[in-house]
Amino acid sequence: MGELNTFPVSYKVQGQRIVIIGGGEEALAKARLAVKTTASVVIISRKFTANFSGLAVELNERAFEDSDLDGAALVFVAETGPDAERVKNLNKTRHMALNVVDSPEECDFYVPSIVDRAPLTVVVSTECDAPVLARLVRARIEALLSPDLGKLARAAGALRDRVASALSKRQQRRFYEDLVTGAGDAEALLEARSSDETGEVWLIGAGPGAEDLLTLRAQRLLQAADVIVHDQLVPEAVIEMGRRDADRISVGKKKGHHSFTQAEINGLLVRLAGEGKRVARLKSGDPMVFGRVGEEIAALRRAGVPYQIVPGITAALAAAADTATPVTLRKVSSGVIFATAHGADSEELDHWAALAGSGITLALYMGKSVAVATAAMLLERGMSETLPAGIVVNAGRRDRSFHLGTVGALASGEAEMADGPAIIFIGEAVAHGDWSQATQIAEQEFKVA
Repeated sequence: MGELNTFPVSYKVQGQRIVIIGGGEEALAKARLAVKTTASVVIISRKFTANFSGLAVELNERAFEDSDLDGAALVFVAETGPDAERVKNLNKTRHMALNVVDSPEECDFYVPSIVDRAPLTVVVSTECDAPVLARLVRARIEALLSPDLGKLARAAGALRDRVASALSKRQQRRFYEDLVTGAGDAEALLEARSSDETGEVWLIGAGPGAEDLLTLRAQRLLQAADVIVHDQLVPEAVIEMGRRDADRISVGKKKGHHSFTQAEINGLLVRLAGEGKRVARLKSGDPMVFGRVGEEIAALRRAGVPYQIVPGITAALAAAADTATPVTLRKVSSGVIFATAHGADSEELDHWAALAGSGITLALYMGKSVAVATAAMLLERGMSETLPAGIVVNAGRRDRSFHLGTVGALASGEAEMADGPAIIFIGEAVAHGDWSQATQIAEQEFKVA
């Protein structure tokens, strides 16, 4: 995440003055924003060239006076000339909240693009670096938000005192979440939440690591979670999509190092839900594919803890998308097998070799460190050494890398791969993918169809 040069806040102007220096189109643009507030808007200029009719503003066609700034909450300079220079000089000693139009280096604050659903506002700011981009983003948000959201915000405000007196902090948050998402009318929700301290666990697939590959349901539940329990492979950018005040617990497990045993993770989920918390259990990829989620589900069932499963994009499908590899393809591959190369026994290897020979695509997880040995054993079991093999490291991420060759080349042990989880594809379907960015697994070159 980047660092901001501004701190985003909503500045209170109720009962105060907003002063605008200028009488042209720039001043008019700022006046149109200012009159949306309850502040008194005062505009001062020696000459008015824009049409301010219809706006609830006080127009003063005269030279600026120092006393014009007394009691001003915000000051805009929207013209050039001696009055503008006088205001900017005064700011050196009076330290006002000053905005100088088209001069970011002289501004104490910037005016963002605003989505108005009063009292709800959504602001988009680029710190004046890219105002056109801010407007485009604002337009997209405008299309997403109902015009009735302002009424909903007013209704929530009217209930604030009742909700605060009747519900705990956690119950209050859940009440407002349900109210906003349309889960029922306010009175029924208030009654239901007053007796509700039930915890729940959401087993969420975080996908291969790119935050924009999360499902909408995953994003929504992350925003509602009290606690986020995440694996080591889940990137920080995905975790950051949760509520800012949610507790975050890393139960990272990677090869050769487990900070939490599976039994400890199971117990943690049960305990947190027993405390009435909503728990987002973030797992890399899809929770149902090599995620040991079955053990967690069994523990939750035994404890009577409610849970739901949110699917994610598993790494093999992300790798297939990265390389445009059709893991099933008419007259080439009639199916795909997801398997893990770690701990594969002789019977499994025999089975894989036979399946690959019949046209099935193999997608092997967690196999980078044993890739050479696995390929050699598959050759011993009759797999053709010319069968295509493709490897994707860090599938679905910006730092992904690709490697292409054959099973025979893979068994040679010459491949050098970047750090990160890898998916190994074996089968004729690999030859129909787009591996143009791939490095060769061994010296002999292998080309796709």
